[in-house]
Amino acid sequence: MEIPVTGFMYHSDDSDPMHSHHLYITSWDGRPVHVHEFKGVTSYDVGHRHRYAGTTEPAPSGVQHTHKYFTFTSFDDGHKHQIRGVTGPAIPLPSGGHYHEFSGVTNVDGDTPHRHGYSGRTSL
Repeated sequence: MEIPVTGFMYHSDDSDPMHSHHLYITSWDGRPVHVHEFKGVTSYDVGHRHRYAGTTEPAPSGVQHTHKYFTFTSFDDGHKHQIRGVTGPAIPLPSGGHYHEFSGVTNVDGDTPHRHGYSGRTSL
């Protein structure tokens, strides 16, 4: 089964040693897709907290949907954590557009094994 996908790729300035190209999908099976940025600070546990930021996976526009997300926290107190999950459904705004709420707990890591809670709202 073939699914038509459109998008574009551009070559970066090579400042990132891990990636030199960026791919942006703009439609999937004829439907436009979009992403949201998310960021925040974890709960304070075992004497520290972590910052995090990322971009959700693409999802279709114009229909009810959620987004998967994945990122790593900042490196604090000698370790970092993974954050992953699925946002809640789109919450429409009176002026147009929407955002999503997200929450969860990180994976366990650290010299004293622990996890952190996190929650927030995506960008519009």
